[in-house]
Amino acid sequence: MLIGIVVLAGMIRFPLTEGRAVNLDLFHIYWDPFIAYIYVASIPFFVALYQAFKLLGYIGQNKAFSPSSVKALRTIKYCAIIQSILIVMAALYIRISVKDDDPAGFIAVGIVATFISIVIATVAAVFEKLLQSAVDIKSESE
Repeated sequence: MLIGIVVLAGMIRFPLTEGRAVNLDLFHIYWDPFIAYIYVASIPFFVALYQAFKLLGYIGQNKAFSPSSVKALRTIKYCAIIQSILIVMAALYIRISVKDDDPAGFIAVGIVATFISIVIATVAAVFEKLLQSAVDIKSESE
């Protein structure tokens, strides 16, 4: 929950401090296409965060080996894949469209964020397969 609150606070605060939005009023700051893209691209992050919270709830209720846990891990995996694709698309857009500024910093951050998303997707896929095997074995023994 703390991660979600910090990210949401950063998303609300970032447009106010961004360089292109210095001369804009509060309404037009949030209608900037790049800021709007950031908000749309954050949806998979918050969905994955919610699914992780649900998964921790299942573990707390001793329902870790259930189909709902497998579904939560599958959703986290897909959200991480979508997030990495959206980050790569933003990096490509910045690289192609920005001619007067050096996009190296954003590209470096994009590479790191994409790598983290791919690692999360891989770990979620491995845990999903292991958990699915455990659920299958549990259902066969019953």
